[in-house]
Amino acid sequence: MQNLIANVLDGHRVESVKGGFQLDITLDGPVTVRVENEFRLAGPSEVEHFYPDLTFEPSEALLELVGRSVGAARVTMAGGLELAFDSGHTLSVPPDARRAPWSVFTPHGAVCTALEGGEVVWAAAGPTA
Repeated sequence: MQNLIANVLDGHRVESVKGGFQLDITLDGPVTVRVENEFRLAGPSEVEHFYPDLTFEPSEALLELVGRSVGAARVTMAGGLELAFDSGHTLSVPPDARRAPWSVFTPHGAVCTALEGGEVVWAAAGPTA
């Protein structure tokens, strides 16, 4: 089940990054990765931590993802999400015991959602790009 996310996200190019009380990464396709919990962006020389509950503006490193592609995506065994970009950055979203930390959706609805406690639920139709 963890590798299904690669079928949905790998190879897609980032079209936009938006902040606020959540992070929205819109990919071509269109596919959107929404992060509603804390996350980390690790780059070649630094690591940034973000807390959407406190609202935020995308950092320079987040904005530099625009035009880059997802090189590898995976759901961790605990229900977190990891996205590796061709820029050398990795975005990591840990699971959360009290809230749904991340989801992936298209204009047709949710493809998958990480629920409280780390369970990941897929749409009935299964993953599609």
